[in-house]
Amino acid sequence: MENEKVINNIRGLALDMINNAGSGHPGVVLSAAPILYTLYAKHLRFNIDDDKYFNRDRFILSCGHASALLYATLYMAGFDITLDDLKDFRKIDSKTPGHPELGKTPGVDMTTGPLGQGFATAVGIAMAERKLENDFPNGLFDYYTYVLVSDGDLMEGISYEAASLAGTQRLNKLIVLYDSNNNSLDHSTDITFTEDVKSRFKAQNWDVFEVKNGEDVESIDEAINEAKRSSKPSLIIVNTVLGKYSKYENSNLSHAMQLDDDEITIIKNKLNVRDIAFSVSTEAIETFREQVSLRCSNITQNDEAIINNLTEEQKEYFSYLVINDKSIRNISFNEDIEEEEAPRDTSSKILNRLATDNPYIIGGAADVFLSTKTYINDQGDFTNENRDGKNIFFGVREHLMGAVANGLALCGFRPYVSTFTTFSDYLRPAIRLAAMMKLPVVYILTHDSISIGADGPTHQPIEQLESLRIIPNVEVFRPADANEVIGSYKVIYEKKDSPAVIALSKNKLKVLGNAKINEVVNGAYILNDDGRDLNGVLISSGEDVHLSIEVANRLQKKGLNLRVVSVPCIRRLMELPDKKYDEILPVEKKKIVISTEISGSWNEIIYNPDCLITMSTFGASGSKEDIYKKFGYDIDTLEKKVEELIK
Repeated sequence: MENEKVINNIRGLALDMINNAGSGHPGVVLSAAPILYTLYAKHLRFNIDDDKYFNRDRFILSCGHASALLYATLYMAGFDITLDDLKDFRKIDSKTPGHPELGKTPGVDMTTGPLGQGFATAVGIAMAERKLENDFPNGLFDYYTYVLVSDGDLMEGISYEAASLAGTQRLNKLIVLYDSNNNSLDHSTDITFTEDVKSRFKAQNWDVFEVKNGEDVESIDEAINEAKRSSKPSLIIVNTVLGKYSKYENSNLSHAMQLDDDEITIIKNKLNVRDIAFSVSTEAIETFREQVSLRCSNITQNDEAIINNLTEEQKEYFSYLVINDKSIRNISFNEDIEEEEAPRDTSSKILNRLATDNPYIIGGAADVFLSTKTYINDQGDFTNENRDGKNIFFGVREHLMGAVANGLALCGFRPYVSTFTTFSDYLRPAIRLAAMMKLPVVYILTHDSISIGADGPTHQPIEQLESLRIIPNVEVFRPADANEVIGSYKVIYEKKDSPAVIALSKNKLKVLGNAKINEVVNGAYILNDDGRDLNGVLISSGEDVHLSIEVANRLQKKGLNLRVVSVPCIRRLMELPDKKYDEILPVEKKKIVISTEISGSWNEIIYNPDCLITMSTFGASGSKEDIYKKFGYDIDTLEKKVEELIK
């Protein structure tokens, strides 16, 4: 009865929030409240005075539409949330947004809403725990990662990727609770989702437990205890009734249907809670908070002594993980660079030194280590048998890879991931969440141009970099040579609060003697200009800069003086003060862009479409030379186009 009273007060409070806001998802509030109560009252360990305590258990609400249930539970458990905050549910700038947002609500461990992302990110959080438990002594890091998922989460393809990697890695401290109610927004799942979920997860090397009655707290409690004893990741299937106690009980209509005052009165009477909006039983609150206190009061015990006994190297590592400042200052590079070197090769040298010198840099590739050159030598592979390793083999799972990187970043790491530029489309949902959460994840993308040739249009990026540039809080760098690669890494790792993309050519490129490492921070700089009166300006990024240089050199012999401007980061260029911008790109001079991408962001610089020598179609399969010829990027054609435009 004690459990039931707390659970029903959580339900009543969450229904009041939804009713007051005029929108929300009452169905999951009524079905899953016993699950969240059991987890917070009997298992989840956290520091109520420091919701970001480094060794807390993590809870991820993958079905983010259940936010009212989470906020009501957090309030009842004693987090820094007031009844007024609950009354502000879904209101502007409140602590209680429509879906959980990192940094907005105490007790929220990540931003969720897109189904499946929370589940997949939790895999990264669980991997981080395994790595940290290995790297630090005496249980300094020793936490569980719990996730609540819905039928919708498990329908999303990313959940298959997540479960597969988690099972392979044997992430036994990952426990996923599945609110199984056989309904989604549009319909019951009998026409969309009929596989045997239990068999599916067992086949992916998970232990699976089932609770027949979702109201049975004791059974949920015992299932979690069994999961804790498992040597594998665990799925707990909790059979619930969506919209229980409402007139829409066990119907998809209860998922997001608004309940009127009369219906809420009927439900509250069934629950035996007061029918007064935002009125909560003091006894229920005290009971819940006492349960939390008894279990969590000693969570920080012995940690200070363990930290004091760390080596100086471990203390530095620990400090980086737990402080908010994730920048790596005073980065300098003295790499052995060839006269001609592919940017992906330069990147490999820099990344290897960074990751070797900094224990918190970890990452991997989506089955393309050999092509992206992102394998860290002599640092081992992160596997179930070796938690020392720094190289993560994600397999062909780009979508999951992005989410895992978010999970690692949420635990203090500076992760990187890599794939071909075109396949960044699979990463995009996770990149968007990284941008929202201000996570400093680095995406290393190679094969960044139509010049890769024979692989054809499926592998030739035309629109991908532009699609990434338009995401708020994401910086995209496309360096033209080894010097600009160094400059890009320097800028990326000196920042702390945004994801970054570095797009790299696979082709060998001449190292430009006048390329400026320290100018990358401005996004653009003057590469070639002999100081004579200008006839115009050629603008490019990446390996396209080399096309502009060759065209400028040819036309100089014809008496035309053209400045070449390299733009490794368009966003940074556009953010320059007007005076600095005009020094690089003078208003009165004709400007021409040469780019093997769509026009996209270049339209912010060039208003005359005739001066945009860009792609407007997909590429084709053939040699680099034939590709350039077909699309007008051979030097003869470019020279003629530019000369006509200038004259």
